[in-house]
Formats: sequence, structure tokens, C-alpha cells
Amino acid sequence: MIQASSEQPLQTRRRFVAYFSGIGLSSTLLPGVLWAKLQEKPTPAITLDMVKDAARLAGLDFTTEECEMLVDDVNKNLTRFETMRQTHLDNSVPPPLYFNPLVAGMTVDRTKRPFRPSKSPVVSRPANLEDVAFWPLTHLAQLIRTRQVRSVDLTEMYLGRLKRFNPKLNCLVTLTDDRAMNQARQADSDIAAGRYRGPVHGIPWGAKDIIAAKGYPTTWGAEPLKDQVINHDATVVERLDQAGAVLVAKLTTGELAFGDNWFGGRTNNPWNSEEGSSGSSAGSAAATAAGLVGFAIGTDTGGSILSPSLRCGVVSLRPTFGRVSRYGVMAAGFSLDKIGPMCRMVEDCAIVLHAIAGPDGKDLSVPHDVPFNWEAAQEVSKLRVGYFGEGFENEKREEWKANGLRSLDALRLIGFDLRRVELPTNDLNYFIEYIERSAGFDEFARARKDEHLRRQRHRAELRYSHLVPAVEYLQANRIRMLLMQQVAHVMSDVDVVVATYESINPLTSMTGHPVVAVPNGFTTNGTPTGITFVGQIYKEAELLAVARAYQNATDFHTKHPPLGSVA
Repeated sequence: MIQASSEQPLQTRRRFVAYFSGIGLSSTLLPGVLWAKLQEKPTPAITLDMVKDAARLAGLDFTTEECEMLVDDVNKNLTRFETMRQTHLDNSVPPPLYFNPLVAGMTVDRTKRPFRPSKSPVVSRPANLEDVAFWPLTHLAQLIRTRQVRSVDLTEMYLGRLKRFNPKLNCLVTLTDDRAMNQARQADSDIAAGRYRGPVHGIPWGAKDIIAAKGYPTTWGAEPLKDQVINHDATVVERLDQAGAVLVAKLTTGELAFGDNWFGGRTNNPWNSEEGSSGSSAGSAAATAAGLVGFAIGTDTGGSILSPSLRCGVVSLRPTFGRVSRYGVMAAGFSLDKIGPMCRMVEDCAIVLHAIAGPDGKDLSVPHDVPFNWEAAQEVSKLRVGYFGEGFENEKREEWKANGLRSLDALRLIGFDLRRVELPTNDLNYFIEYIERSAGFDEFARARKDEHLRRQRHRAELRYSHLVPAVEYLQANRIRMLLMQQVAHVMSDVDVVVATYESINPLTSMTGHPVVAVPNGFTTNGTPTGITFVGQIYKEAELLAVARAYQNATDFHTKHPPLGSVA
């Protein structure tokens, strides 16, 4: 290295003066300053002070000397990050790390058996077809199967109700009326020719608007994406197409699957339009409760099927993680997202799950050898039912608490010997979810598209998890495994646990257990209350059987919201 010294030859110094003059530095600078400039190293992007701050953020007690050892490697990682960001990663690209809700010691029934729903009910078409708007799927199916009602007629009726009541509920993003009428006509043609496909054939349904339907916007509830069109059908849409169902609407979702506010405003509760419908499967719950669809499909990452169902008084099933393919559905949490039916009766959920469940070769979290076997006539008295006592005792909403305790009494009257169980509590679900959301929406946030979100808190929710060390995310998932083992141990003694929603959510979302929400009463202001049933992993059949026994012993599902006359 050339050393700055007064003994250097004059011509060498003149060359450096000429060089620095050429890059814009004055030739009148003292020679010593020029030599100092020559020896300066570029300032690293990540400095020692930054490493110290990052260590403190990670809770690491490093000395200055220890932090100095990290500076070069951290800067190398920064270069790797910049290279990685040059690869386009759509929200739909999952990591090759697939969450498995099974823990050691669990047994799963892998024998496929015939699907056996209840005996078809005896039904007659009413003089006014709109009187069937609130009928359960089983009854609507019988009208279609016996050709008392055409799918075209049923579809036109629900399309009309969607148009009429949406101004009050704000639950509709896009009517898929052209597609719906084509599907309804095809259903009528097939049924007339003796090609009846089963109980969802010809039944109008609605999809939460993070579920892709080819040719229609899939907005994710967000203003920056309101014109987004995903040019393929989600697997759940394909499955329902194959079963002959009729897609009539894309229903509202909270912005990026958060809450009940979307770019078009708030989705309202049909029982009280001054309240929101909760979220983020807001439109699916509201439309089902208001009799605007035969059933709907929602998604759930940390309660987004269950919460709006309880608020709006409908029955819903959040299946075991991995039961239904998520291909074509916005990713909110790669290891947490689930897709499930939102209906008016428990058996309706079994029917829809049967149509949509199973592997598709695209979502690799869905196992190939775990069938859903529904036997409506199974003997429920042999099933072991527990209840999470602490959850009922700690319920702060007095009317919800009272209705929950009455639900336990009703289950005892049915004949269940309820066993008190204790479940762990933990809120790691949302910690893990927001980190996975930050990854899924990384490009969205870096492009500052989040500046146009309706709820600006989302900007922080999509960004602050970038500051979480990767080690802490992995440690959270290791703690998650411990929680999974604890819950599995509790559930090994019972088939189903009855609980309040707040006491088992988001715990069961994180562990992957299936949950059913069922209405169980009303508050003094006329809005519904509800209760949840938790089942063992991949044992939705037993779970639904217990929930169905409870629903059959009550009549809350027969009540309908006072929508009034809307022009």
C-alpha cells in the first residue's frame, strides 16, 4: 500500500491531484487531505451501532467486541437479502415447510367408507318460493332432487335477495349472475336427464372474496386490489362446480382478511345493522344468516370463520388444518389458513365438507389418505364429551355466559356425561400469523401499496414482523409443538370438547383442531350468541355428530333476522 508521506515523489502526488480533480474534488486541497481520501473505506450499510441495536432487539447481551465480529457477516447477509428480493414471490407461493397438525401417538382413520347423510326429508314447494330462502341445504336439495323446484328458479330467487338486501348488509362484492345462470341451467338439464350429482347439485352458494373465481375480480377486500382478476378457479370452486353447485356471488371479506371493514365499507350484522358482522368471513356469515345464499364458504386463520358465524347466528365448521386445499385462496398464514362451510344446519356443513375436502396435488399440506367419513345415523351416546370449565367461568359477557351454561345443561339432558377438562392458553397464533402475513405481503408492502388501505393499522401489522428475528419465529413454532402435545393429551380422553369461543381461539387454530360454531341463544338486544365444539384432529364426523345432537335439541337455528322490507 502507498503510504502518505512528504517523501513521495512529486510526480506521484501530481497524478493523485489530477485524479481527484477529475472526480470533482478541488486540486487546491492540501496533499495530506488527498492522501486521507485515498485511504478511506466505503461505509458499510450495516454499522456496528446497528448490529448493537439489532442484538438488543433480539434480547442478546453482546459486548462491543462480539458485535464487531458480526458486522461483516451481517453485511454479507444484507447482500443476500437484496438478491432474494429480485425474485418475484406472489402471495400464492408457499414455503416448502408444510404444517402437520398430527403429533406423535395420534391415530387417524384412513379407511374410506360411503358417505351416508340423513334420510331425505319430506318437503313441498311453498306457494311463494322465497319462503325457502332460510331452508337448510338438506331441504333445498330435496326440492331440487324431486324437481319440485328448478335450480334456475332457486338461483333467480337468491340473486334477487342479494340485490335487494345488500344495501342494508353491504355483504356483496360481485354478483356472478352470468356464471350462475349458466350453471343453473346446466344443473336442471343434468337432473332432468337423470344425472343427479348429490345434495349440493343446483344449490346457489357464495364465496368469500379471497377465493379466486375465473373471470371475476378477487379483491381481497382491499382498495389497491379491487380490480385484481386471478385467471383460474380455486380448488374449492372447482370442487363445488364438479358437484353441480351454483356460484351466485363473491361475498365481502375484511380488508386483506382482517375484520369486517373492506374497501366498500363495513359488512353489517343482519340481526342489527348498527353492528358489524365481525370478520373476516364477514359477507359469508351475513349472507347465510340473511337467507341470501344456500350456503357459503369462508376462510379462517385465527377465528375468521367462527367469529362472524357466532355474531350472525349461523352454523360453521373450521375443519382440521389440511382438510381442504387452499389453492387459489389468498394466503394469510401459510401454517394456519383453513377453508370451511358456513351454513344453517350442522349436517349442511358435513355435506359441503364432503364436496370440497381432499387432496388436489397443489396444496401439499392436504394428506392423501385421510378421508372424511360421515355417517348421520352414528350412535352419539358412545362419544365422550368434555367441557372447558374455566372458559365458561371466565366469560365476561353475562348473557353469553348464561346461555353457555344452559347449553351445558342441554347436553346433559341429551345424555352426555360431561367431563371437565383444562386446556392451555397462549396467544402465539397471532404472532406467528403476522410474521407469515409479512412474508406473503412483502412485495405489496415494499411497493407501498399498503398506503391505500382503508385501515392504516394494517400497514404496521404487515411491517413490524419484518423486525422479528427468524430464530424467534422458529422458537415460537417449537413452543407451538409443546401446545399441540398438551392439547392432544387432553383430547385423548374425550372425543369432543364444548367451550366458549374466546377460551379456545386462537389456541385451536394454532394446533389445527376442527371446531364447529352453533347458535345457542340471544342477547336482550336480539343479537345471537353461540357456543363452540372442538374435535380431534381429522375427526370432523364425531365433532359434527355431537354438534348436530345439540342443535336438534334446540331451536335457535329456526329463528331468522328481522330484515324488514327493503326496496
